[in-house]
Amino acid sequence: MKASQDRILTTHVGSLPRPQELRELLVKKDQGEPYDKAALARLTRQAVADIVRRQVSAGVDIVNDGEMSKPGYSTYVADRLTGFAGHEPALPRLDTRDHPNFLAAYERMTGANVARRAVCVGPVAVRDREPLKEDLDNLKAALAGSGATEGFMTAASPGLVPVFQINRHYPSHEAYVEAIAAAMQEEYEAIVAAGFMLQLDCPDLAMAHHTSFQELDEAAFLKRAQFHVEVLNHALRNVPAEMSRIHICWGNYEGPHDHDIAFAKVAPILVKSKPQALVVEAANPRHEHEWAVWKDIKLPDDKILIPGVLDTSTNYVEHPELVAERLCRFADIVGRERVIAGSDCGFGTFAGYGKLDPDISFKKLGAMAEGAAIASKRLWH
Repeated sequence: MKASQDRILTTHVGSLPRPQELRELLVKKDQGEPYDKAALARLTRQAVADIVRRQVSAGVDIVNDGEMSKPGYSTYVADRLTGFAGHEPALPRLDTRDHPNFLAAYERMTGANVARRAVCVGPVAVRDREPLKEDLDNLKAALAGSGATEGFMTAASPGLVPVFQINRHYPSHEAYVEAIAAAMQEEYEAIVAAGFMLQLDCPDLAMAHHTSFQELDEAAFLKRAQFHVEVLNHALRNVPAEMSRIHICWGNYEGPHDHDIAFAKVAPILVKSKPQALVVEAANPRHEHEWAVWKDIKLPDDKILIPGVLDTSTNYVEHPELVAERLCRFADIVGRERVIAGSDCGFGTFAGYGKLDPDISFKKLGAMAEGAAIASKRLWH
């Protein structure tokens, strides 16, 4: 993993805006409607090439494929693994369920989230290896000669899958998560074997407390989160820590977020995960103050911190000076070489859904690069 040796490097969480034609095909496929497979493959390949080029142009150092091939950062696994069928809607979030007027207004802006949330109804195992192979080939081709510092690829963690695909087959939650880990291990190792940094998406360690696991009290939730990290570490036993990073968040949506669990409570669990880099929300108004948590919870000496300096739930473009200020806060605590600039979440979490304008999203990434340059001048004089 590249570190900020002589300047603050930049990256982001994963998903980026997909072209309209590609979004439409991904939604059709996800909904089980007829679609042109050859066109989907062609549009995906071109979109990956374009999105890598655009990231580099915006000043992003550590780039990815923008999740162009995936209908959703978490739900894509239902197409690659056996045991999934049907659809079961999400539980109302604790923070927004009592605000119907807000929810109606928000949906008018974002459109309806029609992402299929399949249900586990049978044994989980690898079903189709071709989508991952295509992802790896597309990113390799796009990175060649791009000038990017490094490439990464995202993957759903074992604990994330039950947040979106509920269990109706295994005798316990624990058995379900362990089965997912065994099936996903091949994907994790293939991404690293291809030469890319592996990012494990783990909103189950924070967001799920007020969404899918809301029946658990705080103590039970934290116990489950600890179990998820233990299972993840086992699934990563053949993946070098320095080739992986882990992302946690409280949900990539505008809303009250007044039921979010405090970062101070999940941070001690997060730092026990194997990945070297920790990608954490740190820019939105509900969690920005939690940069101070790192004063009390020591970042292990072998870890790198990738704090979000861009709020991905708003079309505000952060001022580069604000980005620099945020980065310097973290550098003052953990050391400049152990900070990489990132975003709170993705810019296109689900195909066909979201309120961020694509062009504004890249303006935000450009502001991050400018802010990182300002911070670098201050930190390296």
